Amino acid sequence: MIASEHKKEDQQLELATFAGGCFWCMVKPFDQWDGVHRVLSGYTGGHVSNPTYEQVKTQTTGHLEAVQITFNPAIISYEQIVELFWVQIDPTDDGGQFQDRGESYTTAIFVHNEEQRKIAEATKAALAASGRFAEPIVTPIRDAAVFYCAEDYHQDFYRKEPEHYKQDRAQSGRDEFIAENWEK
Repeated sequence: MIASEHKKEDQQLELATFAGGCFWCMVKPFDQWDGVHRVLSGYTGGHVSNPTYEQVKTQTTGHLEAVQITFNPAIISYEQIVELFWVQIDPTDDGGQFQDRGESYTTAIFVHNEEQRKIAEATKAALAASGRFAEPIVTPIRDAAVFYCAEDYHQDFYRKEPEHYKQDRAQSGRDEFIAENWEK
């Protein structure tokens, strides 16, 4: 492929950024779809520049553990990606996700433009109106902020440490929640 074709392909790619609790559990659900080029684990939404994992887990940086997805909207739409996000979380929990508690593990959709905002708000309203959950949907929709990549050992954790990943995910309660609330 020549350089101009790379530029053309890069211009077609978009970003989607979500906080859904532990970022280890948020990579694999997106990573497996056609049109998704990359899923990075990181931190966003806070007030500390270049935060580390150790800083973020103190709950004093304002950052949330998040994933940033680079995708080709000609293959997978932003709406499809948002729908995948909703199915990975408990959108009624404002104290964290599953076994991971505290602000850095709360949920959020970080929108990169007004079109994403419209889609995110529409899917949130549809979920609220669906009656699927007895409690209100509390996941906020926020403007995208600087996204800081997490340390290398956090990237693609499910591939690098498959046994640790499976054990952590099994202990979290996420899969049981998904089965009970989304796979009906």
